Amino acid sequence: MTLPPPLPAVASPCIKVCVLDAQQVCVGCGRTLDEIAQWSRMTEEQRGQVVDRARQRRSQAAP
Repeated sequence: MTLPPPLPAVASPCIKVCVLDAQQVCVGCGRTLDEIAQWSRMTEEQRGQVVDRARQRRSQAAP
């Protein structure tokens, strides 16, 4: 019996609202277009850093 691969420690922040603003930042998750494109090749540490930056971007964009 083959087990499925383990889930990543840092899950994608994607919420399926994939719309980019004028700065090429997703209004749904807060990641830049480059961060989204590179996600699958990032280490867990890099993913954690991206999630932190995305959280900051979303909090700054909130009214």
